[in-house]
Amino acid sequence: MNKSGRFKVLAIATLSAIVLAASIAVAQTVNTNQDNGQGARPEWRGRRGHKGHGMRGMRAGGFFKQLNLTEDQKAKIKTIRENFAQTNKPLREQLRAKRQELRQANEGGTFNEALATQKLTEMAGLQAKLMGGRSRLHQEMLSVLTAEQKAQLEQSKAQFKTRRGERRNRGNQ
Repeated sequence: MNKSGRFKVLAIATLSAIVLAASIAVAQTVNTNQDNGQGARPEWRGRRGHKGHGMRGMRAGGFFKQLNLTEDQKAKIKTIRENFAQTNKPLREQLRAKRQELRQANEGGTFNEALATQKLTEMAGLQAKLMGGRSRLHQEMLSVLTAEQKAQLEQSKAQFKTRRGERRNRGNQ
């Protein structure tokens, strides 16, 4: 294989690994602490260093916290999250192992294209399962909400998207 071909394959493999690693990191932010999300988990910081901004949203319950949930709803959502974390722990561990195997395929200055392709293919299947699980998690959490809370959630999400678009437009000027 010529140099440009190797470079393309290595670039694709590296980018795929980064994307998968980032999505796994996001998936692992499911909080199972007893203290309502406070304490042991480090705060995310936005680009400007503001606490509580950045990658919070649905994953950390950011939108849900604005809905004045009843204690019963909070307990149900907590149970749903804990079940999700427990059910998907083996998937996350398998993905972690595949990422390590992929890194090993690139060690020593040699690149094993066949092994890298195999590992990336295996990782893609596991990642798809995890994404499906996150979709089910979201639907289960929505099922706990009242119609009014769902409407309020949609409104909050729309406002968030608008603000995010405005920030992006300001940054591109």
